[in-house]
Amino acid sequence: MAEQNFTGKEGEEEARNYLLKQDYTILHTNWRWKHYEIDIIASKDDELVVVEVKTRSEYPLLLPEDAVDRGKIKRLVIAADVYVRCFRIDMPVRFDIITLIKKENGYEIEHLEDAFHAPMQSRW
Repeated sequence: MAEQNFTGKEGEEEARNYLLKQDYTILHTNWRWKHYEIDIIASKDDELVVVEVKTRSEYPLLLPEDAVDRGKIKRLVIAADVYVRCFRIDMPVRFDIITLIKKENGYEIEHLEDAFHAPMQSRW
């Protein structure tokens, strides 16, 4: 496995542990539908929380959250819509981003709650 893939998987595990410590319930990790994927699906306070995890090495050229562009948002919203329909979930959905920057002694974690909203229109 490439170092980049290992760092990403390790970051997702750190993000899950972080959420558990914050009293989130983890429902699914790496949930897939067709070519769409949601890193973490959790719940807290009667909200479904869709979490995109971005992990970078210590000195990234771009901030991790900058990798969540319009196309990524569109894919996450579509996947979340399918998830809600598939599992017949009737609760508000929130989209979060958890960023991790690898340091010598662990990770610097930032949790961006309600990082973006699903568009109100069906067209982009």
